[in-house]
Amino acid sequence: MTEVLKKSYDVCEEIGRGRFGVVFRCVSLISGESFAVKSIDKRRISAGDSLDSQCLYNEPKILNLVSPHPNILRLHNLYEDDFHLHMVLDLCPPSKDLYNLIVNDGPFPEARARLIVTQLVNALVHIHGLGVVHRDIKPENVLFDSRNSVNLTDFGSADVVAKEPLRGVVGTPYYVAPEILAGREYGEKVDVWSCGVVLYIMLAGFPPFDGETAVEIFEAVLRGNLRFPVRAFQWVSPGVKDLLRKMLCKDVSRRLSAEQVLRHPWITGGG
Repeated sequence: MTEVLKKSYDVCEEIGRGRFGVVFRCVSLISGESFAVKSIDKRRISAGDSLDSQCLYNEPKILNLVSPHPNILRLHNLYEDDFHLHMVLDLCPPSKDLYNLIVNDGPFPEARARLIVTQLVNALVHIHGLGVVHRDIKPENVLFDSRNSVNLTDFGSADVVAKEPLRGVVGTPYYVAPEILAGREYGEKVDVWSCGVVLYIMLAGFPPFDGETAVEIFEAVLRGNLRFPVRAFQWVSPGVKDLLRKMLCKDVSRRLSAEQVLRHPWITGGG
């Protein structure tokens, strides 16, 4: 651990692990408050891999741009030495992410799904207003704090839409928007598509576009044939189905923006 980090925080037990680093609980030596510290081992990033290197420094840069917001995990401090980058972040209870909740509790009642997706879309409205596209919205990146509020995290794949739209295949198979896979230019609405997939999974317990392999999943996403199987959607309201059709719309010009999602009757009128 960086000596500067140790001067400010007592680093405690490991609470998570990723491709490039480890997440620990840490305690401020000044306030006694608990945080999470995400420690990334720069040596595990392949020399010459510009994408991984970009992701390493993208996250703190983007988090500084979009913070503070009640539904976005906040970056409090950043430390770096020759071998590691340490990000001190808000602490959320271990394993309390949307993925684990779906596995343990799902499918969700509409009221619970509405509460979660509303907070998630509020975060999207905020970052899209700043020109930021997350590009990896998925249940694993939706954390819950001690008050059960949504905290969007993992901005390593995020980018800023400046004068030109974005290009490049980024994201996770089940959640990636079709225009990304088709190699077209894209913007903020890729996050709305991914959020629509998350909402569908919360209600159904399975993804709308599935396959045995990544290639099969991509083919299903590109077809965009949205179905509502009776076994999962028999008791789901017409209102949320309408919202899903408008979020998971292949035609980007007809797909809702994040702001329009918040104005949809299923969100505003409680179903």
